[in-house]
Amino acid sequence: MITVHRTPEGGTVAYLKGGVAAVLDACRARLAPEGTRPLGDEDRRRVIATNEELAAGALRVLALACRDLPDGYVEEDLARDYDLVGLVGMIDPLREEAREAIATCRGAGIRVSMITGDQPATAAEIARQLGLDRDARGNPLKTVHARELEGLDEEGWARVAAESAVFARVSPEHKLRIVEGLRRRGHVVAMTGDGVNDAPSLQSADVGIAMGLTGSDVAKGAADIVLTDDNFASIVAAIEEGRRMFDNIQKFILHLLTSNIAEVVLLIIGLAFQDRLGFSVFPLSPLQILWINMLTSSFPAFGLGRERAAGDIMRRPPHDAKRGVFSWQVIVDMTVYGLIMGTCTLLTFVIIVYGPGRGELGNDCNRAYSDACDVVFRARAAVFAELTWLILVSAWEFKSLRRSMFALDPDTSKDRAFPFFKDIYDNRFLFYAVVIGALSVFPTVYIPGLNTAVFKHKGIGWEWALSVGAIAVFVAGVEAWKACKRRFGWFAVGVEREEEKLGLKQGIGWSFSKSFSRSRSMGLESAGGVVVGAEKV
Repeated sequence: MITVHRTPEGGTVAYLKGGVAAVLDACRARLAPEGTRPLGDEDRRRVIATNEELAAGALRVLALACRDLPDGYVEEDLARDYDLVGLVGMIDPLREEAREAIATCRGAGIRVSMITGDQPATAAEIARQLGLDRDARGNPLKTVHARELEGLDEEGWARVAAESAVFARVSPEHKLRIVEGLRRRGHVVAMTGDGVNDAPSLQSADVGIAMGLTGSDVAKGAADIVLTDDNFASIVAAIEEGRRMFDNIQKFILHLLTSNIAEVVLLIIGLAFQDRLGFSVFPLSPLQILWINMLTSSFPAFGLGRERAAGDIMRRPPHDAKRGVFSWQVIVDMTVYGLIMGTCTLLTFVIIVYGPGRGELGNDCNRAYSDACDVVFRARAAVFAELTWLILVSAWEFKSLRRSMFALDPDTSKDRAFPFFKDIYDNRFLFYAVVIGALSVFPTVYIPGLNTAVFKHKGIGWEWALSVGAIAVFVAGVEAWKACKRRFGWFAVGVEREEEKLGLKQGIGWSFSKSFSRSRSMGLESAGGVVVGAEKV
């Protein structure tokens, strides 16, 4: 940058500041204590060495120069014959939370890449201080100067973009080609930036993120997301929140569909139970089914949607975006749990009817109560109570798809001998939804008239033992299935698999960007997705 000023004596002077190489090219002399001296080759080498020394200390270096302008000067006079004043090294302090945030991203399968206008030595040192110079496996990543990118073909761009952590002295075209190269490698790319020249790459990326405080209006208009506080910690929190929401949607779906599969098993097989007239006797009445679906299942499912993030959520790699919430783990889990739940309730009905009831299915017991329907009504009450409780208990089990209900939090489980009560009480909404739902069984079973006329069941006695016992069987079955998944690594990916091998179990992009310092903005690269951040060049 050049500025022109009038001196008190009436003369004209020009001041120049900029990159060391560019300013040196415009200088013919240097200022010394004894006056102006010619700028020789040795002086130039000394300036370049000093620049490299300052840059290696993560300082941003500017060269300063000046010259007197003749009267009637022309534009060409502003580009030559300056006197070098000196170099200025400026530190742009890293924010304290940046290092921790970078480490969190690495644990989450996210690699941070930086595009900057700084010279390579400065950028490389900043990357080293932040831990950007190595990938999650400890392999070194390169710092690339813009001139190394010239002449590369498409495959070369893709290779360099995937193997490098820092890109220095790049142009807007380079930024765009870096994004395209990463996408060509199959990454999902999010680009962060604040300048006008970042707009093309922001639009080209899968997700463009503009800085809200320092970003230009053009960058904000081209971006998909505007980061209002320019804070990298907020970005990491947003990634964690997104993963939490995804996990909770899976838990919500798993809970609802497991109960539906259980009801299908119970009711379809239940069609085989026929009374003397040849009509099927339903193990559950229509209103019982409606009660279970609308009241028993709904509130615990809502509670699962309010679950806080798991302690290891940022130690897992990103999930495959192509599979969505219906992963194979969710599909298999809901089938296994639904079959266990349906089998338990079906066996309870069979034991009551064909045990002490001696197969007495009465006449037309689907419509009204009679003495002949006593066994059927008692069996329905036991099945209704059992299915209600199993659905409620399953909500606690589904707080984690892999970890035991008795040690849900990987961080607190190591400090407590039996953290079950703390873990289930952590989500108050879910806790009270389960407790109140469990207690609601008793009035529906025992209130006269309501039980026989509305729900088509009646009060029971010894049958409660079957309903309670089924809870133990169901929990044992779920815990055994989870243990098998952990033991054999079924449906585990990346860090999950490694942690389970190490015994951290009991017996999952894309991302955003933020400013690591007051002016330098960066982005994230995830496993399966890359986020690249850009500073104004």
